[in-house]
Amino acid sequence: MKFGIFYEHQLPKPWDEDSEHRLFKDSLEQIELADRLGYDYAWEVEHHFLEEYSHSSAPEVFLAAASQRTHNIRLGHGIVQLTTNHPARVAERVSTLDLVSDGRVELGLGEGSSVTELHPFGRRFRDKRTVWEEAVQATLPMFWEEGWEFHGSYFDFPLRNVIPKPLQRPHPPLWVACSQLDTIRYAAHRGMGALCFKFVDLDAAQAWVNAYYNTFVHHQQRLCDYSTNPNIAVVGGFMCCETDEEAIQKSDGWTFFQFALQLYSKEGPFAPGENDFWKRYQEWKKTPEGERRSDSELIGSPATIRERLLELEKAHVDQVILLNQAGKNSHEDICSSLELFAREVMPEFHEREAEQLSWKASVLSGDLVLDDIDTDPHNAAGRLSPTKQPSEQARVAAEAIAQRAARTTSTSP
Repeated sequence: MKFGIFYEHQLPKPWDEDSEHRLFKDSLEQIELADRLGYDYAWEVEHHFLEEYSHSSAPEVFLAAASQRTHNIRLGHGIVQLTTNHPARVAERVSTLDLVSDGRVELGLGEGSSVTELHPFGRRFRDKRTVWEEAVQATLPMFWEEGWEFHGSYFDFPLRNVIPKPLQRPHPPLWVACSQLDTIRYAAHRGMGALCFKFVDLDAAQAWVNAYYNTFVHHQQRLCDYSTNPNIAVVGGFMCCETDEEAIQKSDGWTFFQFALQLYSKEGPFAPGENDFWKRYQEWKKTPEGERRSDSELIGSPATIRERLLELEKAHVDQVILLNQAGKNSHEDICSSLELFAREVMPEFHEREAEQLSWKASVLSGDLVLDDIDTDPHNAAGRLSPTKQPSEQARVAAEAIAQRAARTTSTSP
């Protein structure tokens, strides 16, 4: 299993004149630390106009800065909003980032979360999936075609050579943001990795992982001729401390993440300065919904977190992304949490990565047939028919995964 860290650049009020500067500098220090500790990915969102919830409107700039302070950690757009960006600008910025980072970019693609973000760019919420699909078709060939033109309903682009080209050929690995669980199947249908939120229990994780890989193998339909990326990653609230009680206390504001996003979706857009989201969050935490805590989050002692990760490993999740920069979690607590987790928990899961890659190669090749489980965790369906053949894209992906597994096994201690 691989591990990532995740950044919304949350900044609850009150602010002072140095708040944003301090936020970004602290985040860069955290990613530099994570790189030294052996974490695999650093993911950064793109959001616009969502004050307090996310001050991350230019992820390519932040990730470029991170690229010059790190050496190994993969740098993930989690995600680029294809609906609010011109295809050529996406290709130019991502390729440049890939070059300056020596080929460490992961490219997550998303639609935008609310009318607060979409309307200022002339996009309607109800059109966002259609716009996204056309944007994928318009953007991705720019990474590998010397000359490319596109004429669609939302994007019209004359014949040009979009430069530079990325170091990773034909393009960085592709992911889809899955804010709703049913999008996990859609990501697999399009042959892309799924970036989703953590599942409530082992049964749910198993059902969705199986649904993802069964769809990837048997029902894949790419939007254009890009390389596939069979991967499922989950994001979970995170704080690792010596005791469960200390971790809960130090991550007291992590649910601000879900609260603020829901508020923007249900009540937004808001006039600038109209709301104090952190103040409203304190009131919400006193309600029955706000007092409810999930046992599935990665908040606790090393022993507690290890137990929860073993469930995700058993379900064959590929990557766990740790949401540590949330609410008012302090820079010091974030760093100490990353250090403790890297020392006490992460190594054993890294050591078993070859087993996951071998399992994945068997699934993609069709040698291992997964149960086709109803994604309602209370219902289970029968097995997929073994007569179904994996797609050609799945076969190619299986060969690549098998080769990677062999390399990992040969180099592991």
